[in-house]
Amino acid sequence: MAGSKTSPKNYEKEDADVRLMLLVQKGDANAFEELVSRYQNRLLGVLEHLVGKRDLAEDLAQEVFLRVYRARARYEPNAKFSTWLFTIANNLASNARRSLARRREVHIDQRNSEGLAGDPLAQLALAASGQMPNRQLDNVETCSIVQLAIQGLNDRQRMAVLLAKFEEMSYADIADVMQLSPQAVKSLLSRARGSLRETLAAYVQTGQQPKKKS
Repeated sequence: MAGSKTSPKNYEKEDADVRLMLLVQKGDANAFEELVSRYQNRLLGVLEHLVGKRDLAEDLAQEVFLRVYRARARYEPNAKFSTWLFTIANNLASNARRSLARRREVHIDQRNSEGLAGDPLAQLALAASGQMPNRQLDNVETCSIVQLAIQGLNDRQRMAVLLAKFEEMSYADIADVMQLSPQAVKSLLSRARGSLRETLAAYVQTGQQPKKKS
């Protein structure tokens, strides 16, 4: 994969999750449970933003872990565990979006359970506008607008932003997941942040809502 320079031995030495996966390879069920515990919420958060549907994201997260377990016998520590895991997630999410598009069921999931305070990506997107609203906004309203802005990004931009924000991945690690060069990832993130800034600035200044992605 692009950007990988660390040897397998170094990944085993430096990445505790790689060591857990190697224990899974040897039949350690507790090690697998620990990996699921560490990643399930993080994975679900990324997948929900990618596919826009909570129930579908839960199914995909389950499938990711199932594929990890099925691949245990042939696992080789050629990358960080998180890079490998989110590569699987990215591929599954891409397939799911194509399937949804074919059935014309793609829609925006406007979550309202936690509002802006519970959504780190929403905080990122609002901050990207360079300003706070000049009127008091309801948390549900703000979160919905931010979700529309995020959904307005193309698939690659959205994935790059999610990995950068949720997983705090480097350009090189995101490049590995998305099979791009680090420079391409840098460009994706720059364009994504510019798009979010433009969209959200228009909303907080004038109330103009982002257009839904068709």
